[in-house]
Amino acid sequence: MTDTDADAGWFAGRAADEAAGRDAVDAARDRIADGEADEPRDWPALAVDAGFADSTDDYYDRLREATVAATRATVRERERADDRQLIHAVRAMDDCERTANELAERAAEWAGSLFDDAEPGIEGARAVAAREPEGELERRAVSLAERVVELAAERDALAEAIDRVAPAVAPNLAEMAGPELAARLIALAGGLEPLAKKPSGTVQVLGAEDALFAHLSGRAPSPKHGIIYTHDYVRNTRPEDRGSAARALAGKLTLAARVDHYSGERRETLHAELRERMATIRARAETGNGEDDGAGDADDAPDASEGDA
Repeated sequence: MTDTDADAGWFAGRAADEAAGRDAVDAARDRIADGEADEPRDWPALAVDAGFADSTDDYYDRLREATVAATRATVRERERADDRQLIHAVRAMDDCERTANELAERAAEWAGSLFDDAEPGIEGARAVAAREPEGELERRAVSLAERVVELAAERDALAEAIDRVAPAVAPNLAEMAGPELAARLIALAGGLEPLAKKPSGTVQVLGAEDALFAHLSGRAPSPKHGIIYTHDYVRNTRPEDRGSAARALAGKLTLAARVDHYSGERRETLHAELRERMATIRARAETGNGEDDGAGDADDAPDASEGDA
């Protein structure tokens, strides 16, 4: 709270709030969230002297009510942010896909005991869902197959939503990685801001935490890449060059996330530099050169501190 007079505090201004018809808790919440003081004071005693609270215990009860309201408002605002909604969407999509596949196995096993031509998988569930059941058990088996089809359809709808939303949330990252991979990177990092603050070496191994921890405990080699392996630049590069490709891609993805978070403007130079770097790496297959030519970006090579995901 701004220290405007000797008795100023988060509880100050109650009479003005009441006169303006403002809710006391909402007004206190705003002052707690936005205010500041030059130095601490005996706020409980000041609150009692000002008539805000009947006692110290009453002051702390009111303080708790106001701070809980302030925390809820902050969490609500954060959870409604675009990057958080993207995280919810990609996690929901994965849940739908996993559940649909699991139920499809059950539906196929059940349908196979009832129908001669039942096939496994989502497509098999579609065929069962289109049947006209005869009897209670067939109705239940067909109904289960219908649920599988609905979950698969919801998964596809969520994927389409991610394709539309991701470019608005992170235009450079979505263009460079693709909407779905961009959403997954944001989800693994916990948000666009945390992703933007991570070093490229950490971005490189996001999604490979188990392999990284196994390496740190001496049980496995260091992973070259995490979820970015699904990107064409890594997956479709010959094995001996995938480490270089993963470093180059991770470096540019990190820069893209930073630009998206801090400015939100599309930077064509990032994409052009990545294309040029990948062309150089892939040209090694034609020349037979398996060594790094040193033309990578400064941000491509992670140092030891960047290995911690």
